[in-house]
Amino acid sequence: MKGLENLKLRGRRDEEIVEKVLKGERIDEGEALYLYSRDLTFVGALAEFINFKKNQNYAYFIVNRQINPTNICIYGCTFCSFGVKASDSRAYELSLTEILKKVEDSYKNGAKEVHIVGGVPPHWKYDDYINLIRRIKEEFPQILIKAYTAVEIKYMAQISKKSYEEVLRDLKEAGVCALPGGGAEIFSERVRRIIAPYKASGEEYLQIHEVAHKLGIPTNATMLYGHVETLEERIEHLKLLRELQDRTGGFQVFIPLAYWPYNNRLGGERTSPVDDLKTVAIARIYLDNFKHVKAYWITLGERIATLALNFGADDLDGTIEEEKIVHSAGTKSAVRQAKERLIRMIREAGKIPVERDTFYNPLKVWEG
Repeated sequence: MKGLENLKLRGRRDEEIVEKVLKGERIDEGEALYLYSRDLTFVGALAEFINFKKNQNYAYFIVNRQINPTNICIYGCTFCSFGVKASDSRAYELSLTEILKKVEDSYKNGAKEVHIVGGVPPHWKYDDYINLIRRIKEEFPQILIKAYTAVEIKYMAQISKKSYEEVLRDLKEAGVCALPGGGAEIFSERVRRIIAPYKASGEEYLQIHEVAHKLGIPTNATMLYGHVETLEERIEHLKLLRELQDRTGGFQVFIPLAYWPYNNRLGGERTSPVDDLKTVAIARIYLDNFKHVKAYWITLGERIATLALNFGADDLDGTIEEEKIVHSAGTKSAVRQAKERLIRMIREAGKIPVERDTFYNPLKVWEG
């Protein structure tokens, strides 16, 4: 077992999984589920073995800006602490001028990407979505725009009576170069009836991402875990992502998002550090056709995100500048991170920091 010599095995099933990992073979859903019953050291070692084969000792970050144009939303998902009705005292909506000023400030500070996601307001027209992207690209042609979840794209298709392909072509022409992964939650219909009964279904999410891939638009993939889903439903979610990646190869990174239970109607408990790290590690082992797995410091917190870089993750996301969605749900993470802090977190994990662009092209490597 070269590379995994010190693993303590407790039976034939362990031996079979380790043998598959060493050979670079795919584990199945039953084996992925079984790994949740194993100790963190065992699962982490397998994940880090795979991660090193894919990414060596490098860990990535990006200098970026997240913009949430509005928290006004028609859907009212029970798990969401961000979206509100227009009549709510917490409702806000940024003007185009305010958004452009945020992009300008971040661009001057070295941002390579702007990440745009938000609520789905009932009064926005199709052209509002398109023109926002077009104006940013006209003002800042060098910045890469990652914008709109599958939930927003489904709504755009509904109000415009366009197909997903037509909407995505319009967005690409306006300046979108990649899609974020938000809106996936858990694909299980049972779960979605509880946490998000009205917005894009799991099937629609996958359809939209598949169309994007066929149009040459890379996307991210997420999974919101730790609320009402079962472990089996988590694995089924990963299975559907892996199958789509087999067909298209268009996913850039998988991002497990830890659920925060505060200030919403669903409630519940915060996930444990062990669950967080196991979920990162099992995703790394199971998603053999994904190159990157992200430890999103906003939901995990700095300490667990740093640890996750030794449990299969190879990316921390970025500087972000201003995050509102998860902070509405109670995360105690910072709103933003300095570039220097991200470099320090990666070094604390014993990894080599790499500043990247949206497409994981290295921009600078901090060797030594």
